[in-house]
Amino acid sequence: MMTEKQHAQEILRRFKKTYPVRGPFVAWKNPLELLIGTVLSAQTTDKKVNQVTRGLFQKYKTAEDYAEADIATLEEEIYSIGFYRVKAKFLKGIGEKLAAEFHGRVPERLDDLLTLPGVAKKTAHLILAKAFGKMTGIAVDTHVLRLSPRLGLSQNTNPEKIGVDLEKWYDPPQFLEVNEYFITHGRKICVKNPKCSICPVKDLCPSAKKFMV
Repeated sequence: MMTEKQHAQEILRRFKKTYPVRGPFVAWKNPLELLIGTVLSAQTTDKKVNQVTRGLFQKYKTAEDYAEADIATLEEEIYSIGFYRVKAKFLKGIGEKLAAEFHGRVPERLDDLLTLPGVAKKTAHLILAKAFGKMTGIAVDTHVLRLSPRLGLSQNTNPEKIGVDLEKWYDPPQFLEVNEYFITHGRKICVKNPKCSICPVKDLCPSAKKFMV
């Protein structure tokens, strides 16, 4: 019989075998673009974000560019994304904070990132993992939040508590993989009404029988 950690590791192993390509995710070329794109991605799709940031990243190349931006113009430029008014304030605030306190650069410390407007732990973990190779925790987005209890990896519903649970079963080098493979599986199979009959981990999933009834 598998231990809980073996169970978790087998789930990830099968996801890696099933999905040779992860994503797609937010497109970026430098830490600032990753930060802006990730903040914009809240409550919307990565595809929509990438459509908007193509033009945005050509115009705004530095923290100072966002700090000096006209807020009404920013709102127009990201209008097609949900919560565009709040997010425009976040973008300008991020620019101001980076320019004033971090020499215009995206900080490489978790505590510093959490001082930026619109940045919570999920975003900070992703920035540090993707841009700087620092695995500070598992980012729990809506897909990880949905899949973890279904797969028997957590009994919690709070994102931070789910992150703590997952970090018992996975090692730091795997933290980003867990996030990205769970997202990929959550988009393709373990949707709101999951496609359990074609799921590669249905025999490991305590929720499969319930959904297949």
